[in-house]
Amino acid sequence: MDGVRTPVPDRETYLVEWAALHGGYDPRTGPAMIRIWLTLTYRLARPLAAAGVAPGAVTAAAAAAAMPVIPAAWAGGRWVLVCPLVVILSGLLDNLDGAVAILRRRVTSWGYVLDSATDRVCDAACLVALWLVGAPGELATAAGAGLMMLEYVRARASGAGHGEIGTVTVGERPTRVILAATALAAAGLVPDHAATVTTAGAAATAAVCAVGLVQYLVSVRAALTASGRPDHLRDDLR
Repeated sequence: MDGVRTPVPDRETYLVEWAALHGGYDPRTGPAMIRIWLTLTYRLARPLAAAGVAPGAVTAAAAAAAMPVIPAAWAGGRWVLVCPLVVILSGLLDNLDGAVAILRRRVTSWGYVLDSATDRVCDAACLVALWLVGAPGELATAAGAGLMMLEYVRARASGAGHGEIGTVTVGERPTRVILAATALAAAGLVPDHAATVTTAGAAATAAVCAVGLVQYLVSVRAALTASGRPDHLRDDLR
């Protein structure tokens, strides 16, 4: 913290600046779920930005918050009830770092890369937790491969000129956080059925990522073809 309370933009300005940083995707005209989530993020990030909290500190906190999910899952039993709390806290902090960066006018390319890397670490921690509690390793691995492919295609599409978000799919990170938290909470509440509910959680994660990947590929191919990008860029998506 820098100890200085500074003025921060209002919600409308925040949404406009958020859209500019995410390929022009305007949350004010998108699905209500995205708008509600960003409004919540704004309200939580505002006091942090006003207090001078560094965006990087929030990113580090998100990564640190995710790590206890593995030892809690390893311990098993009622300790598993710690897992959903950790997953939700980490997911929330993950969204706050970008909001703080926007509100403090401290958005950087390095911060973007660091945030993306932190997201993948947290994704992996959730899947490891599901495996430790009872989900088959092969299924957890398949879910991990699906989400990594979805995020990889999004990153490559952005480099090819598509907006960073482009299409909001069913496999976005908030959905994955909810699925992991729900499965782990159920496993902690009914330990006798931990393997069943975590298997369902891993399977659901794999499914939404697979569907999300198809959604995104269809969308990005149409968008890049319509934009008249050079053939060598379009060929990579065929």
